Amino acid sequence: MGSGRLILVPTPIGNLEDITLRAVRVLREADAVVAEDTRVSGRLLQHLGIKKPMHSFHTANEHRTVDALVERMQQGHALALVSDAGTPGISDPGFLLVRACIQAEIPVECLPGPTAFVPALVMSGLPCERFLFEGFLPQKKGRRTRLEALREEPRTIVLYESPHRLLKLLGELIEVLGPERIASVSRELSKLHEETVRGTLSELQAHFTERPPKGEFVVCIGGA
Repeated sequence: MGSGRLILVPTPIGNLEDITLRAVRVLREADAVVAEDTRVSGRLLQHLGIKKPMHSFHTANEHRTVDALVERMQQGHALALVSDAGTPGISDPGFLLVRACIQAEIPVECLPGPTAFVPALVMSGLPCERFLFEGFLPQKKGRRTRLEALREEPRTIVLYESPHRLLKLLGELIEVLGPERIASVSRELSKLHEETVRGTLSELQAHFTERPPKGEFVVCIGGA
């Protein structure tokens, strides 16, 4: 591919058919692939019939890895950055590498492609011309403060949550925003068991209490 640069390559959030022709070409032409989890991305590359050197870049090693990756690009290597699913930089450490490249005047490209919150927001039935994307809330310190700040937010609010914390989140939202606030919960987007459940926060809490949550979740909440 030549000349050092960083290319952000969105990968499917579930259905592997969502990979674009351009993404496949870039992955084939890149000198190496930088991945959040090399096991997950390795399976995708294997599915696509692509063999490339892979470098791990995740929240546990992000700061000590950035300099080495920047140095490689300064030496003329073209690196493709992928996350486990979706667009790199959205709720993952990709932005640190992008920022470092900008500071080092290394060219950065980003391909268009999948990200989980867009289909979830569109399918929620809530207004989506203006919205607030919060991603994952802090697990401990600052969590309640962040929730309280959302109480009077007029725009649709979009959150990510894991299955073992979904019921806790719904309980906290009921406590802060009220049980009658309209919301939707989407899971397993683009996969076989894709589901979007809509209703009040209390109705959603009852639904997922009866049906234990499985999969990765996007929660969309109506504004104040």
